[in-house]
Amino acid sequence: MSRSTLDGIGVLITRPRQQSTELVEEIEARGGTAILFPTIEIVARDGDAIASDLAELSAAEITIFISRNAVLHGIDYATGELAAIGPATAAEIERAGRRVAIQPSAGFDSEHLLAEAAFDNVEGRTIRIIRGNVGREKLAETLTQRGARVEYLSTYDRRAPVYNAKALKDLEARWRSGGIDAVVVMSVQSLTNLRSLLPESCSRTLRKTLLVTPAARVLKEALSQLPGCFVILAAGPQAGEIANSLAAATTLRKPASPKAD
Repeated sequence: MSRSTLDGIGVLITRPRQQSTELVEEIEARGGTAILFPTIEIVARDGDAIASDLAELSAAEITIFISRNAVLHGIDYATGELAAIGPATAAEIERAGRRVAIQPSAGFDSEHLLAEAAFDNVEGRTIRIIRGNVGREKLAETLTQRGARVEYLSTYDRRAPVYNAKALKDLEARWRSGGIDAVVVMSVQSLTNLRSLLPESCSRTLRKTLLVTPAARVLKEALSQLPGCFVILAAGPQAGEIANSLAAATTLRKPASPKAD
């Protein structure tokens, strides 16, 4: 596919700033314009607070990392076999010099990780899940049902950033002028935060703007929160996969950019 397939296309990226670099570079390499508007802010927890929590936990036989952020802020607290929720998380573990013992053979979510044979018989085993202050309960609930002892260790906070009036006004002006043709949403929380952060006029326009996500849960939530919106599922969370989906959207062409009401 030609790398010029995003010529003239403006893409709003809602990922945390620290995780946006590869996607920004991919979009711009294809001729598009990447507009950063993080809807989640990642903040490391205080080391003493983590140490206090850790003192209450048992030694884990398996440590699960649910994201790259979990690795960046929690690799030093991992014991036993290491499990990654998906390929990006696994790559981060390996960059930290550790070995990944368990990861999905396909997919990049809790359901695919739970389908791995390593989690079929976990009765009596202690499993640590390293994550942020909030997250899905699917892993813990299912592993507990299978007989495992599951403990969380929160090593960072996920929260909505604060934008000043000028930043929101600039975003509104850009959207009104047709400068935003698509929005990339990676998680349900990022979608929910986006809707709460946007000015009302942009919130209405969001319903007419192409949404791209790699997660089926987000697609379902988008259709629930924004009935009738145009949302497509990318093949995966990697920058190239998302950019391919943006490029393949036949309606993503100028001057068909949605305008504010």
